[in-house]
Amino acid sequence: MPRAARIKSSTGIYHIITRGINQQNIFSSDDDYERFLNTLKRYSTKGGCEIYAYCLMSNHIHLLLKEGVEPLATTMKKIGSSYVYYYNWQYNRKGHLYQDRYKSEPVENDTYFLTVLRYIHLNPIKAGIADNLDSYPYSSYLEYIDKTNIINPIFALNMFHQDKDQAIERFITFHNQPNEDRCLDITEKRETLSDKIIRELVFKRYRIELGALSNTKPENQKEVLKYLKGLKGCSLRQLSRLTGLTVYQIVKE
Repeated sequence: MPRAARIKSSTGIYHIITRGINQQNIFSSDDDYERFLNTLKRYSTKGGCEIYAYCLMSNHIHLLLKEGVEPLATTMKKIGSSYVYYYNWQYNRKGHLYQDRYKSEPVENDTYFLTVLRYIHLNPIKAGIADNLDSYPYSSYLEYIDKTNIINPIFALNMFHQDKDQAIERFITFHNQPNEDRCLDITEKRETLSDKIIRELVFKRYRIELGALSNTKPENQKEVLKYLKGLKGCSLRQLSRLTGLTVYQIVKE
């Protein structure tokens, strides 16, 4: 089937994501992260592309950028090809590194721009690999509040305030606000356990019918639910439905 045409942005600004083939890592060492950032800086500058945000995760990359004088597809191809050449040479491998072509979505207004900006920076927090925003070294968050290297911070900071210090203060506050931001992201095919299997596992281990768990002692509920929570493919929503209990609150206590 032919590929679907990309949706063009009237502002020239896009949220881009690219991932490793078969979900494999595309960064294996600190040197790899640094190499990609240098490559990003080099080719975005050459293509006249403005970078507003980035976050490098172990197996995928988020970018928020504005297309330059060079077509975006050309700039992305140069960045990707250069890094793949390095990575294959570095690890004595051959073949593709990325999963298909990069994914993109247009960013048409300031509100969504800020949503994407925060969403990108919060990736390490949501993935559980960083405790706070300024502890993760491979996102552009620190470039906004410290030393700029790759990004153009002025465009985003001016949305918060014309005074730089006040803008940075509001930028930090904005990133720490509770939110339910939803943006373009990688879609993982999750393995899920059926209701039947979950019931069988509980009965085999605890001799308890899962539907009757709500009638047992609180300590028993907590033990069973913590066991199930640790199983791959068993969601809190599914457990709440099967037990009638507020699972999140119980396992949190």
